[in-house]
Amino acid sequence: MTFNDLGLSAEILRAVSEQGYSEPTPIQAQAIPVVLEGRDLLAGAQTGTGKTAGFTLPMLQKLSQAKNAPGRKPRALVLTPTRELAAQVAESVRTYGKYLPLKSTVIFGGVKPGPQIRQLQNGVDIIIATPGRLLDHVQQGNVDLSGVEIFVLDEADRMLDMGFIHDIKKIQQRLPKQRQNLMFSATYSDEIRQLASSLLNNPASVEVARKNTAAETVSQRILPVDKKRKSELLSHLIGSQNWQQVLVFTRTKHGANRLAEYLNKSGLKADAIHGNKSQAARTRALKAFKAGQTRVLVATDIAARGLDIDQLPHVVNFELPNVAEDYVHRIGRTGRAGNEGEAISLVCVDEHKLLRDIERLLKRDLPQEVLEGYEVDPTIKAEPIKNGGGRKQPRRRTGGRPSARKSSGNSRSGNGRRGQGTKATAAPRPGRNRRNAMRQKTAA
Repeated sequence: MTFNDLGLSAEILRAVSEQGYSEPTPIQAQAIPVVLEGRDLLAGAQTGTGKTAGFTLPMLQKLSQAKNAPGRKPRALVLTPTRELAAQVAESVRTYGKYLPLKSTVIFGGVKPGPQIRQLQNGVDIIIATPGRLLDHVQQGNVDLSGVEIFVLDEADRMLDMGFIHDIKKIQQRLPKQRQNLMFSATYSDEIRQLASSLLNNPASVEVARKNTAAETVSQRILPVDKKRKSELLSHLIGSQNWQQVLVFTRTKHGANRLAEYLNKSGLKADAIHGNKSQAARTRALKAFKAGQTRVLVATDIAARGLDIDQLPHVVNFELPNVAEDYVHRIGRTGRAGNEGEAISLVCVDEHKLLRDIERLLKRDLPQEVLEGYEVDPTIKAEPIKNGGGRKQPRRRTGGRPSARKSSGNSRSGNGRRGQGTKATAAPRPGRNRRNAMRQKTAA
């Protein structure tokens, strides 16, 4: 099958061809015809399989087939959990819609709202947004969502994990009842099915990968090492094997900053991206990394979704994630679109339980290799894993976090609210549970 067989317009096919694509991926081949038929869709596919084009191509096709309504209300809305993913989807819309008379804009926090307001007032066909900043514009009367014909919820599982379910419902209330709904997710959990039942109307269901599986093109290795020697080992790996482009994951913002500083002092050009960085700083860091000007990009899990880096060869888990599913999303940054990649995890004694959780999720043991000179000291005892606030990391609850849902939007990571990544605006002092949830979120 080729893209020519999917019923897309000549303008879209031209844009696709210019990107060097001729054959759709499995998720695209199955999803595009369903969307073009006008049906609601629940689609699950592991990261790196082309989900974004799976909804942007048919969305552009449908919108281009009819003129916009008077007043130029937005006709399509795509919600994403993070700024980076919103920017990636917006780039996809611009790339594939370059020959179509459609206007789009991307809405997220961390940047001044003025330019966004002007774009909304001038009229757009497609909005790609994070929930928080979009709600700000809705509540301020800057945008009317009553004309939306297609509503896309991208990375729905991440939305649940980050506690955005209430924001999604508020936005849903502003949409017309008659619309087409598309839900895309990297995992296909029971919680996703529950959300789908409340959002989708008799949807088609597409799943092209097993639950929570890592891409087969990614080789995975575990390197046991003492916690205090992780930075040294990482620097040794990058230097001795001459890695030129490495994405490294840490659990906390402060940990990312410390590691980037250590690597720079070791002579390795490195930068960090996380929720405390301004959007401009994160964009600059990512651009420099993609261009090869920065050798190592150190990131928290905010970057585990939505980073689309062509042929990224190496991903390193400097620290294992507290949530096993996030391991799959992290290593999915490499081995994309059929390319081979390598994922290495530096595991200390404190993380043995996290490793077991990951292997249980993957249903297999990951190969381990002890590097000479970095043997583990057997006398070191495991200590509780702590987050940036010094507390034990709580066990993950299924779906959204109830306490986090009640927290101030200014404390959320990646949702685009004003003041994101900084201290919250003045408000009545929350109770202990709510305060703890806010601390946990800002630690990521």
